[in-house]
Order: sequence, then structure tokens, then C-alpha cells
Amino acid sequence: MLTVYGEGRGFRVVWLLEELGVAYRLRPVDLFAVENDPDFLAINPAGFIPALQDGEMIMVESIAILEYLLARHGPSPLAVAPDDPAFAYLQFLHLGEAGLAGPMNAVIVGRAFAPAAERNARVTIWALETFHSRLGLVIQRLANRPFLAGDRFTAADISVSYALLLGLRTSNYTPGSVERAYLARTTARPAYARAMEICQATKAWAERSPAL
Repeated sequence: MLTVYGEGRGFRVVWLLEELGVAYRLRPVDLFAVENDPDFLAINPAGFIPALQDGEMIMVESIAILEYLLARHGPSPLAVAPDDPAFAYLQFLHLGEAGLAGPMNAVIVGRAFAPAAERNARVTIWALETFHSRLGLVIQRLANRPFLAGDRFTAADISVSYALLLGLRTSNYTPGSVERAYLARTTARPAYARAMEICQATKAWAERSPAL
């Protein structure tokens, strides 16, 4: 059975697996005590999440894992073929991390963990500006279509929705009308609800447990 290591960005992976109907287990990782988790470090010595173990195959980086799962368990309507006019979905699949969640993560760290005097540091402001700049591409894309690939939901929507929700739930981003309507569509999916329930239950179990 597939093993997904880590919640957080691992939510993208769990959501996709729920959409695909593929069996898996979610194994929690405490990033604040990762040095005490040799089993996880054997999977990803760099110590970040998520990671995926599929037999002898080990993958890290959430977007790479999504692409791997789509290739491994496809064909699926959650991916777009290269000869499809909607193949531009691929840039939004990657934009969800490289252009949105990555910069937003820098904003979160800069505002929540930096000393008060450093919370408006230039690098934090730059990261927020980058997020909003890339967000403009998403808003433009959604102006006349319900999802990033057109009329159908794909893995790109998982990637981008996660990033928008990350900013929203940390109070670092207020969605406009286009994004609010979009998130209402993506988070109404049964697979999203199942993934959220599983991740929240696993996270709660990890917080109650003295050791992994």
C-alpha cells in the first residue's frame, strides 16, 4: 500500500488519492522533532514533507508526487493529455507551489515567526507581492471557466486550491469574488471532504501521541 508521509502539503497528495480512489495510509510527521524520527529520515533525509513511498519508489515534492500518481494510476480525467488544448493546465499545476504556496510560506514565516521589528522585512513584502502577481494569472484564467482546465476539475485545481487555502487560513490573503466562487466549487467535492477528515484525524492523533 502507498504511504504518504506528512500532512500540510501532503494534503494535496491525499486529496488526489481520494479523487483517484487509490488505497493509501497517511503517516504523520512532526517537523518540530524530525530529528527523532529515523524511519522518516530514511525515506527523506532532507526532512521535509510530504514524501511518498510506493514499494521501492520514493518521491518527494508535492507536485512531483501528483504527477507521479497521475502517471502511475492513469489515464485519469484529473490530468490533461499533451495534445489537448487545455494542456496549459500543467503551468497551473506547478504555479500552485512555485508561484503561490512557496511565496505564501515565506510570508507566513516572516510574519508569524520573525521578531516584531522584522515582520515587514523587504523579503516578506516581496514574497506577498509575488503571490499576488501570480494570483493574477489564476484570476484571469478563471474569468470565463469554472476550473483551470476549463469545464473539468484536474490536479491543477488541487494544487492551486491548496495554496489559496493556505493563505486564507493563515489570514495572509483575502480571496476576491472569483477566488471565493472557485474555492466553493473545488472544496465541495466529496474527495476534498474525505481528505480533510483524514488529515485532521491524523494530525490530531499525532498531537496526542508522545512519539511517532
